[in-house]
Amino acid sequence: MDKVSAKYAQYVHEYLYQRFFYGYLTRKLSAEDVQFLNYGYEEDPPMGVALSPSDEPNRYFIQLYHRTAAQVDLRGKDVLEVGCGHGGGASYLTRTLHPASYTGLDLNSAGVAFCRRRHNVAGLEFLQGDAENLPFPDQSFDAVINIESSHLYSQFPRFLTEVVRVLRPGGHFLYADFRLTEGTGAWEAQLAEAPMRLLSQRVINPEIMRGMEKNSQWWVTVVNALVPAFARSFAVTRGYRFVWDTYQGLQSGGTMEYRMYCFAKA
Repeated sequence: MDKVSAKYAQYVHEYLYQRFFYGYLTRKLSAEDVQFLNYGYEEDPPMGVALSPSDEPNRYFIQLYHRTAAQVDLRGKDVLEVGCGHGGGASYLTRTLHPASYTGLDLNSAGVAFCRRRHNVAGLEFLQGDAENLPFPDQSFDAVINIESSHLYSQFPRFLTEVVRVLRPGGHFLYADFRLTEGTGAWEAQLAEAPMRLLSQRVINPEIMRGMEKNSQWWVTVVNALVPAFARSFAVTRGYRFVWDTYQGLQSGGTMEYRMYCFAKA
């Protein structure tokens, strides 16, 4: 791709997809109090994380956050989440893992405004900003969390450079996301080039699929919130087609691979 085409693709991706599309989702879903935008996660046997009654409806979304973030002890640490979405994960982790501070950053200004209204938790703040140009000084955080977000970044290596820059020596990058299987080689190479030490990684396709199964009713709520009543019959069909295609892609031999990582700054 030449420089002009690459710049145009980045513009389309950032301004039309991330800014417009996710802003639209927030405006539609905020009335339904949708706090999570990930696929969900469940183990076999079930994780059984102890949750408050108010958190229980979001169990499978929360469990992806819990398993990713709890790879290290965050108590008393300064934590940054890049791509915080609607802030449900940030709220849960701040309340339960007890970091000294937790900053949720997202490009979607409407989403950040929703987070500020919805999540009033001591030590938690939300900022609007770009994952590829993090608005923080060097060595600002002990941990950076990124969950089911980086597949949307037009310059993933640039994001990794920024993660390393804002981490303190010995800080951790706690990461979960997916790629098409045909792109996993490039993904691995980009991660290997970043000056971080790999502590652990694993494929979590079965756990994501189990979470999707448990969250099937959530998709009905989302589709009903996003589309007018007259179009819901068609939209539900298309919505379930999208979810089903993703679910099929995560099966053994499928087109997608979902992984969880823990890195330490070299």
